[in-house]
Amino acid sequence: MPADTAAESLARLAAERVDHRFKGLPPDADGLTVGALAAQRRNLFTGGFATPVLALSAERLEHNLRLMETYAARHGLAFAPHGKTSMAPQLFRRQIEHGAWGITLAVPHQVRVARAFGVRRVFLANELVDAAALRWISTELDADPDFRFVCYVDSVRGVELMDAALRGAARPLDVVVELAAGEGARTGVRTEAECAAVADAVAATRTLRLAGVAGYEGEVPQADPERVTAWLRRLVALAADFDQAGRFTGLDEIVVSAGGSAWFDAVADVFAELPELSRPVLKLLRSGAYVSHDDGHYRKLTPFNRVPEEGALEPAFRLWAQVVSRPSAEQAFANAGKRDAAYDLDLPFAQVIRRDGAERPATGVTVTALSDQHAWLSTTPEADLEVGDWVGLGLSHPCTSFDKWQLIPVAEADGTVVDYVRTFF
Repeated sequence: MPADTAAESLARLAAERVDHRFKGLPPDADGLTVGALAAQRRNLFTGGFATPVLALSAERLEHNLRLMETYAARHGLAFAPHGKTSMAPQLFRRQIEHGAWGITLAVPHQVRVARAFGVRRVFLANELVDAAALRWISTELDADPDFRFVCYVDSVRGVELMDAALRGAARPLDVVVELAAGEGARTGVRTEAECAAVADAVAATRTLRLAGVAGYEGEVPQADPERVTAWLRRLVALAADFDQAGRFTGLDEIVVSAGGSAWFDAVADVFAELPELSRPVLKLLRSGAYVSHDDGHYRKLTPFNRVPEEGALEPAFRLWAQVVSRPSAEQAFANAGKRDAAYDLDLPFAQVIRRDGAERPATGVTVTALSDQHAWLSTTPEADLEVGDWVGLGLSHPCTSFDKWQLIPVAEADGTVVDYVRTFF
C-alpha cells in the first residue's frame, strides 16, 4: 500500500464517530469525530469520562517506544514488535517511526489489519496452512512488490499444504523453519534432523523460499538464563549449518529471529555470537509487550531488571474505576471487572485514590477478586475509601488489557487527553 494511502487509512480513524460502541468516553461526546474529541483536550478526570475507563500514559508510551528503539540499535538488532499485543495500527505506525523493521503478527486476520493500514513488512510467527488466507497473502505479494511477508514452517505436511494453496503465485512466499524450544514446548520442529527434512521439503517447491530460521525462547521449559541461552545457541547453529549446506543460495539476507518480552537480553547476547554467514543476517527481535509494559507479569520478568544500565520500561496503562459500594470497614466494590481488566496472569493492583481532585496512594486497598463488572476490594483500617472515589488500577499482561477496549484515551500526566488509540481484535 502506498504511503499516502496508509496515511489516509490512519486519518479515517480520526474521522470515526464517537458513540455507544466505545466504553468510558464522555456521553456528551456522542456524534463527535474522534479527531474533534481529541482536539478538545478534555481532562480524564473532569471532562465527563465515565468509569471504568482505561488510559494510556502519553509520556510513558513515548518513553517505551524510544527505549526499545535505542536498545535494538545498540545491539545491532532489527525489530519487528509483536502487534498482537495492541492490534492498534496507530501504535504500529509509531513503532515503525521509531525504527521497527516491520510488525510481527500471529494469525491472518491480524495481517489483514496491518495491510489495511499500510504495514509493508510482516513476520507471521506461526505456520500458515489456511488455503484462503494463503491465497490472499499471495495476491497481496503479487500486487505490491514492496510487501515483504515471512512466516514459520514447522512440518513437511505444512509445506505440502502451503504449496498446494500457492500454486500459480507469481512470487514465492518466504518461510523460516521454526525450531521448537524443547520437548513439551509449543510449536516448532523438535530436532535438527527434522528441521533439515522440512527445509528439503521447502526446496522441492516453487511456491516457497527458505529465508532463515526462527523460534520463541519464551517457551523453553523451566526457562532460566542457562536453558534459554543453550536453546538460542542451537538456533544460531542451525542457521550456520543450513548456510554451510547451501540452503540460502540466492537470498539477499538470511533471517534469524527470536525474542519475546522476557529474554531479549539473552537474544541480543547470543545473536552477537552469530558467525559470519554467506549472506548478511537480519537478526530480528520480536518483543511486543514493551509498548505499554505493565505493573505485574512483565514488570517482574523484563530483562531490564537484569541489565539496569540499559534503562527501564515504564508501565503505561492505568484503569480507573469508581467505588460503588462500601458495605463494611473491610470491604468495598469498584465498577470494573473481568470485562475491563486483564486477570489471566495477575489481578489488578490498587495504586492510587482520587477524591475531589486530589490523588494519594491506595494505602490499605487490595484487589482480591474480579466479577464480570466488579472489583472486590479488601480494605485495612488505614484505608481511606468512600463511595464515589476513583481508584487507579495497575494491570498485568498488556495483551489481555488492550483487547478489552476498542478506543483508549492517551492522557498526559495532568490528565489531559491528547489522543485516542483504536484497536482491532
